[in-house]
Amino acid sequence: MSGTVFPLPPDATIGIVGGGQLGRMSALAAARLGYRCHILSPEADCPAARVSAGHTCGDYEDRAALEEFASKVDVITFEFENVSAAGLELLAARKPVRPGVAILRISQDRVAEKAFLNGIGIPTAPWRLVESLAELQEASDAVGLPAILKTTRLGYDGKGQAMLRNAGDLGPGFKRLVPKPLVLEGFVDFSCEISVLVARGADGSIACFDPVENRHRDHILDLTLAPARIPTPTAATAKRIAHDVAEGLGLVGLLAVEMFVTADNRVLVNEIAPRPHNSGHWTIDACPASQFELHIRAVAGLPLPAAQRHSDAVMKNLVGPDEIGMWPKILATPGLIPHHYGKTEARHGRKLGHVTRLFPRDALPGPFGIAAALGSLAPPGDGSTL
Repeated sequence: MSGTVFPLPPDATIGIVGGGQLGRMSALAAARLGYRCHILSPEADCPAARVSAGHTCGDYEDRAALEEFASKVDVITFEFENVSAAGLELLAARKPVRPGVAILRISQDRVAEKAFLNGIGIPTAPWRLVESLAELQEASDAVGLPAILKTTRLGYDGKGQAMLRNAGDLGPGFKRLVPKPLVLEGFVDFSCEISVLVARGADGSIACFDPVENRHRDHILDLTLAPARIPTPTAATAKRIAHDVAEGLGLVGLLAVEMFVTADNRVLVNEIAPRPHNSGHWTIDACPASQFELHIRAVAGLPLPAAQRHSDAVMKNLVGPDEIGMWPKILATPGLIPHHYGKTEARHGRKLGHVTRLFPRDALPGPFGIAAALGSLAPPGDGSTL
């Protein structure tokens, strides 16, 4: 492995595996800190490459592309989990990779993820590994119905899962979901979904943002409310869990921990993502140092600032094609802070940008105030469900 010196000096090059919007915003944060970024992506015209110093166009398992990419960077990170762990191992033999390959492998497999979490004492919904229809029957008897059947790999934004409400759903659900094996998760009757973003440096220092509340529509994140409207002790529990997961992983980088809060304020971890996260986009505008800056600082070996906010915020995703079609109106609306991802194709269900609306600290309004602040971007209805 090349002897990279940490902390990285200005003008060093950070390699980012993946070329989407998370890589794009990471590259913008890196530029503020004096770094160049070089992207590895199979797409010739990806969002991250448009704002970066260099781009290697190649598959995540293409040895020649990986070798070329590694030769041009000083340290390597990734912007999403669905990259090749084998490819990342090849890169790790040549340059430091932060977070490490072992963490990527845990986050790529729901069984490995849940086993790790439970192994360090982190509570999750009850679950069972399922490799056959007979095992699914046994698992449903143990976990109970309703339950959620999921692929162990490659699921995101509601893909790769099926709700099993009764015994008649077991056969069709098992047949439809591929690849096998699968995992059956007990259904959690939660009061809200939250997430916590936590950064950990190579020196073991940790910076943890306050929990935020996430609202989904069609299985895609629609709104994030910062901070989450949960009791103070529950928020403290969520932050402690995120801290413990980062420590348990030996993380160097950024981690998103998605959780459920139950009606009696128990906190259960749903899944983890060792990279910047959609639910942390509000930090760009509401915090002195965003999730992307903390990610880059950890990867580069820089000191971590506090993960604190100067404002409360609501983040609204712009999903294709209709919401991004409102871009001219968004730009003309006072109070909305727009972020466009530079994607050329406005496919249905694709995340194409987001807006942030700021409020004074500890003054996040109620449902009707949030709806009024978002204007035409507010979810359908009178706002009472926000």
